[in-house]
Formats: sequence, C-alpha cells, structure tokens
Amino acid sequence: MALAVSALGEEEKWNSFKTKFGRSYSSLLEDQARYATFRVNLEKIASHNAKYENGLVSYKMGVNKFADLTVEEFAQRLGLKVGPQTNKTFSLQADDVPEEINWVDLGAVTPVKDQGQCGSCWSFSAVSTHSATVSNALIRNTFQTGAIEAQYFIAHNQLVSLSEQNLVDCTSSYGDYGCNGGLMDYAFKYVCDNGIMSESDYPYLGIDSTCNFDSSKAVVKVKSFVDVTSGSEPELQAAVGTVGPVSIAVDALGFQHYEEGVFDNDACLNSRLSLNHGILAVGYGTDNGQEYWLVKNSWGADWGEKGFIRMSRNKENQCGVATAASYPVL
Repeated sequence: MALAVSALGEEEKWNSFKTKFGRSYSSLLEDQARYATFRVNLEKIASHNAKYENGLVSYKMGVNKFADLTVEEFAQRLGLKVGPQTNKTFSLQADDVPEEINWVDLGAVTPVKDQGQCGSCWSFSAVSTHSATVSNALIRNTFQTGAIEAQYFIAHNQLVSLSEQNLVDCTSSYGDYGCNGGLMDYAFKYVCDNGIMSESDYPYLGIDSTCNFDSSKAVVKVKSFVDVTSGSEPELQAAVGTVGPVSIAVDALGFQHYEEGVFDNDACLNSRLSLNHGILAVGYGTDNGQEYWLVKNSWGADWGEKGFIRMSRNKENQCGVATAASYPVL
C-alpha cells in the first residue's frame, strides 16, 4: 500500500510539473519516458534533502524546469566553449576590499533573464557586466577603481538592457558558436571592435539568426577587458568588491536541481576544460560561517533563489569560479 501511495504522489507531482512548466510531449511514449526520468530525479532530490534536513549538506534541491531531463540532456543545455586564454592577465591588488558586497541590493544588476534552450549563457554573462544604475553618491562612496556599470551610468544616466541576441548572431568570427556555445572574452572583443545594441533594438529570440547589427544604434562600446588571475579567489573578490560584477565560468553540472542555500559540491571540477556555463558574480558574503559567492544565472527567476545561486567561496576554487573570470573596461 505504501508503494501505491508513493506512486500516486509521484504521478500528482508529475501532472503538477507539466502544468506549471507548460510541458506537452509529442507522444504517450515520450510522456512515459519523461515520467520515468522525473521519478529518478524525484528520488535524487528526496535523498539529498534528507541530508539537508539533518544538516549534512548546505543547499536544498527542488523540482524545477529541468526535472524531466537526464543528467546528459541537462549537460547539453550548458553553452560555454572555453578556448585558450589569449588576453593578458592583470593581477588586481586593491586596498580596502569590503568583507561583503551585494551589487543587486546596490541597484547595479539588471533583472534575471532566461536563455531558454539556446546555449547562450556566455552572452548573458557578458552583457550583464555593462548595465547598471547606481546613485552618484554611492559611486563615489563605494567604488575604489571604478565599476563598469557605474561608468556607464555616469555617462548615460540610465539603465539600459543590452542585447544578448546581438552577440549570439554576430560573434562567430570571434570564436563564438551562437546557441551552440561561446565565451565571454570573445564577446568582449566583439564589443571592443563594434559596440553592442540595446535589448529593445535587438530583442532576444533564443535561436541562431542572421546578424542584424546596426552600428548607428550601438549604445555601449568597451575599450578593453581584464582577465582575473586564473584560480585566484582573493583577486576575484578584489575585482567584485572594488570594480563590480564579474563574468565567470563554472562547472554547472550540479546546478540542475538547485533550489536554495550555499551550493557546496566537492565533486565539482575547476579545470579550464571542465567549465561549461557562463554566469555573473554579483557579490559575496558569509552565511552562518560559510563563505559564498552570490551569482546571477540566466535560467529565469523561477530557478534557484529567484534566479540566483550562492556558491562556496574560498574552497579551493570550487567549480572553477575563479578559473576564467573577466570584466570589460569602458
């Protein structure tokens, strides 16, 4: 009887999942296959959360939009193509690095977006470092070396959402592959040479399309970009704390069922070749003695902590959070 009740509960959760996320499959056979995957994921989530309730792990899992995907299918959604590091690395030695900072609370981060099924995470990570709105008083009091977002605000006095689709469509000659993946540094090089249009003039489609860049409508052009010393979390902290949000690349295979808490996974890899997802470090802090990075993702506000994830900080560069970090200079 217990097994029957359990199965019934799973079926109710399955129907609820399909309703919430608008799932409709092409055939009964596919629906059954997805349900089987969903049940495997439910078991994984329940097993993990039992450890969470007992204080054995620091983050909670939950049913989200990826609950009907296998690990292999989820991995295919990740869209980072990491090539060799070609830009000069600068060692950032900043004084008075704050112990914690949250650029979301400071108003310097645009709303969370959703890349959909396009592997364009790299474009969201790249453009998010250009847009911000901060009061002039806050700029003077908070920034020691001048944040990219603050420079843009001072120059234009407005918050502008920049076009990821511009990068998806137009950066293939720089080394990116549109919806099949790319790298933030390549996107920065493109914006250095060409500029970038606004989201309103070049809206996101979530598919590969023909490049429709109009240089007369470019709203931002960067002078250069900086690569943080690979693997150095102290230098990444200095950059985030004194410059502003920084584009980072991580091994995100463990993110599939993340719901809340500080993501701490010793199985997460940190080598350059293991990086598979581009995101944005927008702050850092400490929660009950556990140091974390506050990271903005591009999977919509219905994933994680309203679209964000907190990742372990100063745990031997876990997940490669500091392996390929960079930010543009206006």
